[in-house]
Amino acid sequence: MKLFIDTGATAEVEEIAAWGVLSGATTNPSLLAKEDGDPGEIIARICDLVGGPTSAEVVSEDPAGMIAEGHALKAIHENIVVKVPFCKAGLEATKSLTGDGIPVNMTLVFSPNQALLAAASGATYVSCFLGRLDDISVDSAAVLGEIVDCFQAGGVESEIIAASIRHPEHVVTCARLGCEIATIPPKIFHQMLDHPLTTAGAEQFTKDWESRPEFGEWLRALVAGNG
Repeated sequence: MKLFIDTGATAEVEEIAAWGVLSGATTNPSLLAKEDGDPGEIIARICDLVGGPTSAEVVSEDPAGMIAEGHALKAIHENIVVKVPFCKAGLEATKSLTGDGIPVNMTLVFSPNQALLAAASGATYVSCFLGRLDDISVDSAAVLGEIVDCFQAGGVESEIIAASIRHPEHVVTCARLGCEIATIPPKIFHQMLDHPLTTAGAEQFTKDWESRPEFGEWLRALVAGNG
C-alpha cells in the first residue's frame, strides 16, 4: 500500500518526506487556508518534496468552473492531480478533465455506489473518508472493504485512496483490506512510529554499547576509514 501525506504545511511534508516513505500527497482548501503564503507556491513545493501525485482541489460548484479551475491547477506542476468533490457536477467535470488527460481524485465518497459512479466517470483516484463515516456510526472498514471488493471484481482501474485517517489502526485496516493508498495526516505518521518496546530496546542497546567505550572508538575509526 502506498502512503500519501494529507496536509497543506510544507514543513510537515519536508520532515516526513525525508523518512523516505511518501509516494504522494493530498491537500484541500481547508488545509491550505491554515497556511500563510501563496497557495500555488505551497502546492508546487509539496509536489517537489513528495515527487509524486499531489491533489489540489477545485472550489467551484458548477461543471464549467470545476473544469476551468482543474486546468489552471494542473498548470502549477506536472505532479498535480485535480481533486473534485463527488456530485453530479463533479462527475461531469471529471469526465471532461480526464478526457483531456488530467488525472482526477474524486473526493468525499462514502459508499460503494458513489465509488462506482466516480470510477465510471474516469476518476484516477476515488477517496473514501473513513473517519467521517465513523463519526456517524457507520462501519468505515465495511464500506471500504465493499469498495475494494467491487473494484477488484469488476476490474476497475481507478485506485482507492483511504482518507480521513484518524488513528494508526485505520492505516492497518486499509492495508489489510487491499486498499491501494492511504493519505495520512502528519500526526498519525508520528503515532505510527511509536511503540514502548522499540523505545525500551533502543535505550538498552545504547546503554550496553556505552558500557564498552572501546567499541565507540572502533566505530569512529571505522567511519573515518570509510570516508
